[in-house]
Amino acid sequence: MGEFVNLTVTDGVGTIRLDRPKMNALNVQVQEEIRAVALQATDDDSVRAVVIWGGERVFAAGADIKEMADMSYADMVKRSGPLQSSLSAVAAIPKPTVAAITGYALGGGCELALCADYRIAAEDAKLGQPEILLGIIPGAGGTQRLSRLIGPSKAKDLIYTGRFVDAAESLALGLVDKVVAPDDVYTAAVEMASRFVTGPALALRAAKAAIDGGLDLDLGSALRLETQLFATEDRAIGMKSFVESGPGKAEFKGI
Repeated sequence: MGEFVNLTVTDGVGTIRLDRPKMNALNVQVQEEIRAVALQATDDDSVRAVVIWGGERVFAAGADIKEMADMSYADMVKRSGPLQSSLSAVAAIPKPTVAAITGYALGGGCELALCADYRIAAEDAKLGQPEILLGIIPGAGGTQRLSRLIGPSKAKDLIYTGRFVDAAESLALGLVDKVVAPDDVYTAAVEMASRFVTGPALALRAAKAAIDGGLDLDLGSALRLETQLFATEDRAIGMKSFVESGPGKAEFKGI
């Protein structure tokens, strides 16, 4: 377990918890701890779905600007790859993931939220990519994941202006999937993640890989990703249950 980022598991749901006072700023240590915990969640078979949470007050307010300000150009070039890959380790978790967004999710914090499959935000949450206000651009996936999620024109609006987006507009843009009361964010995220705990783990893994992998391929190549899963025990269980009892009643084993 890291100093600022930890993984806990309850009833099949793993919670990646950021806890670096006061605003969960993503300094180098936090970035590397995120990578380590994401790999832990990937490898732990008891984790069937994942919630990413920064606590009741804030999700993550972005990179540690004080730390970045002291970096030279060479330091920044050297750090950019590990920064991207640390958050990409979250995107690569082969299980359903939900970001529980309270308070601010800005810059690197927004980019971390973008790595999840779903995003649930508090009614008073603020999201954005304000890097342009510092004379830089998003460097941990914001220019790419944001444009894929909400479209290039809307992404350019947020990135060019650096403006903060409230929860209602985030929902309208498709930046978040659900908005709830601040006190209900984590519970709602766990409830969403729990839906997948008893699901067919290998099929969910394959579906996520096909969807995410297909975004960068032509249609023909992407369609071939759908041919990779069939001979699993869950497939036999699901089909037998469907024939005998109808849809939605199968009890999967995750194998």
